[in-house]
Amino acid sequence: MASVEFVHVSKRYGRVEAVSDLSLRIADGEFMTLVGPSGCGKSTTLNMLAGLDEVSAGEILIDDEAVTGMPASERDIAMVFQSYALYPHMSVRDNLGFALKVHGEAKAAIAAKVDRAAAMLGIADLLDRKPRQLSGGQRQRVALGRALVREPRLFLLDEPLSNLDAKLRVQMRAELRLLFDRLETTVVFVTHDQAEAMTLSDRVAIFDRGVVQQVGTPMELYDAPANTFVAGFLGSPPMTFLEATVADGAAGPMLAGEGFALAAPAPRDRLRRGQPVVVGIRPEDIEVSRDAAGHPAATAISLVEPMGSTTIVYAPLGGKLIAIETDKGTDLAPGDPIGIGVPPDRLHLFDPETGRSLSA
Repeated sequence: MASVEFVHVSKRYGRVEAVSDLSLRIADGEFMTLVGPSGCGKSTTLNMLAGLDEVSAGEILIDDEAVTGMPASERDIAMVFQSYALYPHMSVRDNLGFALKVHGEAKAAIAAKVDRAAAMLGIADLLDRKPRQLSGGQRQRVALGRALVREPRLFLLDEPLSNLDAKLRVQMRAELRLLFDRLETTVVFVTHDQAEAMTLSDRVAIFDRGVVQQVGTPMELYDAPANTFVAGFLGSPPMTFLEATVADGAAGPMLAGEGFALAAPAPRDRLRRGQPVVVGIRPEDIEVSRDAAGHPAATAISLVEPMGSTTIVYAPLGGKLIAIETDKGTDLAPGDPIGIGVPPDRLHLFDPETGRSLSA
């Protein structure tokens, strides 16, 4: 295992800054996920850690040892890419043991490590097949096994599940987490998929345009997002953002917008009358009533999407079409009038100019 630290690291391609002033520490044995949209800098960060990209500024440390100028081959890192990159003319057994053979390990030691990795990944009965005889999930297991047999101090995974179909991706996601729990090793995982980030990670670093927006456990980021980017990136359907103004109410400050007036969350002393705010609401936090009269917001259903375990309904509010998560057996239908309420402690408030949370 190994700890990792980025100290004010930047990467520039000409005038384009792909990663900007990154400072991040990953603990020994931690599963850290770097997540964000395409072009946000997450893969560039991984490549700098692997030694595949040069650092423009700053320093990278592994186990408190500076490795910034160290060749990739000397960093004791194993990397698994989005493409399986298997040798098509070799058997699974030879693919798994190839790196060990190149490094001159004894045949008996190679065989033992290959057998152990194959058993761990459930591919022991595939060792004599060629890659073309394997499914996508099996090829991905072989790619993982090739990294496992090296027994590195650090595993780097760059979107290893993105080439799999949706069902297999969910299965492999669970298998990955169980595997690395058993190995008790340090993992840096890159993905654009927020579900993978939420389910796999000890902690998550969310990138946008080369800058880390927030670092924390999955639920810390979900429940207390630092800004509108983090709030909108995590969650499916995503958080709805409504424009509002702080107004006086009978029981305290209210958040008044187009077609709604919601009680403001605590602490209320940070809010002032007339202050513009952005109100963030997650679909699962919205309470729906058949009786629209007397509710802080009234609207009508526009669309119903049965999702199996839940049903998502959509309704106009505040100039937006908001998503509302309801029970799978709901009988709500398009055109039905509804009242909407949200518990104050489930509302998220953001500054409309900076996007930053007003709850911090």
